Amino acid sequence: MRFTYPLVFMALPVAAWAEDIPLQSEVSAVTLYPQGATVVREVEFSTPAGRHDLILTDLPKGTPLAAVRVSVDGAVMGSVTARDDFVPPRDPDMSAAREAARAEVERLEAALRDGEADVRAIQLEVQAAKARVAFLERLGQGEAVAGMNTTDLRDLVGMIGDESLSAMRAAHEAERRAGEADRALKDLRKELEAARAALRALVPEKEARAMLAVAVSSEEATEGTVRVSYTIREAGWTPVYDLHLARESGDLRIERGAFVRQSTGENWSDVAMTLSTVRPSEQVAPSEVFPWLRRVFDPEKIRPKPLMRSEADAMVGMAAPQAEPMPVEAAQATFDGLAVTYDYPGNVSVATGADRVRLALGTLETQAQVEARAVPLHDPSAFLMARVENDMDELILPTGEAIFYLDGRFIGKQFLEMIPAGGEADLSFGPIDGLRLTRTVLGREEGQRGVITRSSDLTETVKIEVENLTGQAWPLRVLDRVPYSEQEELEVEWEATPQASEVDVDGKRGVLAWSFDIGAGETREIGLDYDLQWPEGKVLR
Repeated sequence: MRFTYPLVFMALPVAAWAEDIPLQSEVSAVTLYPQGATVVREVEFSTPAGRHDLILTDLPKGTPLAAVRVSVDGAVMGSVTARDDFVPPRDPDMSAAREAARAEVERLEAALRDGEADVRAIQLEVQAAKARVAFLERLGQGEAVAGMNTTDLRDLVGMIGDESLSAMRAAHEAERRAGEADRALKDLRKELEAARAALRALVPEKEARAMLAVAVSSEEATEGTVRVSYTIREAGWTPVYDLHLARESGDLRIERGAFVRQSTGENWSDVAMTLSTVRPSEQVAPSEVFPWLRRVFDPEKIRPKPLMRSEADAMVGMAAPQAEPMPVEAAQATFDGLAVTYDYPGNVSVATGADRVRLALGTLETQAQVEARAVPLHDPSAFLMARVENDMDELILPTGEAIFYLDGRFIGKQFLEMIPAGGEADLSFGPIDGLRLTRTVLGREEGQRGVITRSSDLTETVKIEVENLTGQAWPLRVLDRVPYSEQEELEVEWEATPQASEVDVDGKRGVLAWSFDIGAGETREIGLDYDLQWPEGKVLR
């Protein structure tokens, strides 16, 4: 029998504790979203005939109790009570692993204390021997020595010399043994430090908990399972991509992964993990369209806005050299037309607020069209680009965790935009320093200057030069621009030599593109001439 009901809040009478059955639940499965997670926890129970309350006191304190859903197999479920205050205390969190780690730390601490005590005892021997030497030195300097005869004085000097030598040897030997004993503790101190680190790595669960009381009944003794599910915000996953491009063949291998994190206040141990691209924390319904009221007014003087130029993001981070592909346990992807779901084959453990676990999601392979791309308006060299069509029947998710490799060499870390199935994208694999770019304004003329010293004509001539010093030929795409106008009174005429292969690239007006092959040692030139004319008295912006 299985019964599922929404959570009902009600008072929990103190008298009910006499028939309560305390249970310790564990997280068994988690579905992670980019922000948020659905958690399923389970616990088995065994009850005699009659009505009983199953008490779970181990839900994280931040559990959204109004969103908790409970189901019971093996008994008839009644009311469900929840509270996050006045929760009965739980047993201290002391797993077998933490108990063993703590015992090892205590053993090593005791051994270190004993060793340091031995060192101090030897150091006392050193101090005692040095005190003997000091006493003997003072003994030979007393007034009684002046009245001694030659024989007694000789005997005293011999005794002082022998005893001083013995004391110095004793001090030297004690210092040697103290040094050896202290050096012997060096490994013990390192071992203790490692044991303390191991204990800290077993993250304890210290946060307070919430409680559920599930009423169940059965006409006879029964066994069953309680399942509790809820959705939280304190967890999520981030896609990770390693993109490996082979320049000569154009083969592109995309190794997919995910960084998993959680800060729920409890550790997840050996849970079934599913990753989903569904984003329940974001907009889940379409926007509303409201009426649009427009009015006209007398014209006002327009204040020009300052132009802002953004700086290109530099590549960040360094990575280890590319490793050869190796067999890994990877999740299986399922795409239902709305979202992608990855079911990880093994169980996963994630400590709260500490671990950042990386899971492998498998490898995709496709073919890329490789070319050099030059933007002489901003860059001194061309860049190697790979144009890719996503024919892999899977969504490539947006992420800041994308690492790019070219022929096995690390290139950089970049933000990767989303590439839907069937979509296209241009991926950059770093600069080509041997394809050098220059852009020179050869001439700039302004005419029709009058009393107000405002021109009504502007002519510019631009020379673009691409020099191939790489020792090999490249397919090249050069991008530049000419001005355009949306005003009838501002006329723009332009000419490109050679003629541009494409005008208004990607719908951006005035952006031009030239596509051609450039051989090793070859230099190619592009010329741009444009002329702007406008009525006198106007100002060009």
